[in-house]
Amino acid sequence: MSERIILKGGTLVRNGLIERADVAIADGKIELIAANIEPSSNDKIYDCAGLTVMSGFVDLHVHLREPGFSSKETIATGTAAAAHGGFTTVCSMPNLAPAPDSMENLQQQLDIIERDAVIKVLPYATITRKRAGDELVDFAALKPYVAGFSDDGTGVQGEEVMRQAMVQAAATDTIIAAHCEVDELLRGGYIHDGEYAAKNGHRGICSESEWKQVERDIELAAEAGCRYHVCHISTKETVELIRQAKARGVKITCETGPHYLTMCDMEIKEEGRFKMNPPIRSAADRDALVAGLVDGTIDVVATDHAPHTAEEKSRGLERSAMGVVGLETSFPVIYTKLVKQGVISLEKAVEVMAEAPRKIFGIGGGLAEGEPADITVFDLEKEFTVDPSTFLTKGRSTPFEGWQLQGECRLTLVDGRVAYEK
Repeated sequence: MSERIILKGGTLVRNGLIERADVAIADGKIELIAANIEPSSNDKIYDCAGLTVMSGFVDLHVHLREPGFSSKETIATGTAAAAHGGFTTVCSMPNLAPAPDSMENLQQQLDIIERDAVIKVLPYATITRKRAGDELVDFAALKPYVAGFSDDGTGVQGEEVMRQAMVQAAATDTIIAAHCEVDELLRGGYIHDGEYAAKNGHRGICSESEWKQVERDIELAAEAGCRYHVCHISTKETVELIRQAKARGVKITCETGPHYLTMCDMEIKEEGRFKMNPPIRSAADRDALVAGLVDGTIDVVATDHAPHTAEEKSRGLERSAMGVVGLETSFPVIYTKLVKQGVISLEKAVEVMAEAPRKIFGIGGGLAEGEPADITVFDLEKEFTVDPSTFLTKGRSTPFEGWQLQGECRLTLVDGRVAYEK
């Protein structure tokens, strides 16, 4: 029997409620939640007075880069960063080498996860072989081992291919998590096709390149009856399409990222750390995303944590690689910029970062007796300046560098085991 852990005197946030309570953990599970748990002499006590205890966060969209691109990130460094950010489960994206499009290829990733991950990692399989957009993978064979199916990094261009993928997803009761992008509308763009691009002579990525494919996929998902999750939405049109689709009963969910909720294109600078796909868009898009989060159209906040080497991010807006890191700043950004400003409640922040992703993807857990002890503890009063040199991820490129934020992770437990401790 492992030693019992007691989180003493913390403020718990769960199921839309905030309460003062102790949490007792034994054998990797939450044994008891009660107002005052009397410890025994052998228990390990964590004094959580003045701290906030939450269900471990779940990130549905991270790039751990291994196998294939370990100069950018490894499962060891990526999951250490996730634990530092309060995450106890992440879903890893399939733009890897080899792509997880067969059991043989997926197994390479599963073996590294088993060996090196300090938190729970659920990989996505690809929708199509090699993410090439034509031949479907074997959904039934891969489904037991994956979070869902995604060709993230590219949109599935062929309508008939996506229709058949959704039929397969419905038949196997799994999720299609779609990166929505119409290739022929990109026209060499690399930031949002808005005011900043026009003023500074940059080629823009139009909003239609995203929402046009979302519009197509909504009709296909309605026809197939499958569960359809839209990755990293960034435009006001996408928000409205999803709002309408939900109203008519399509099985649709979606996510957006902290940078899309808190920034607009007029705040970017001529640096690679402001370049990601989809791009940071206009103030009107940002405001529509916030409204969608508030009204429940947007289900989940996910980081799209996408590390690259310093060299790959040092080439300015036009030539730097697409993608920024986000695991270690996600909750503090949401807490500081949305909760502290009265835009959403702390309970809502926990819902979109922990509870909703568990529910949508059927991931067990939560802050309740009998559940796995996947828990994070934060000091919400602690202020800090975002300094990428302190990150545990290999990636250093963040649009939040230099921001003054509140909310420091003090402890992350996975199955009752310490994954991160300040």
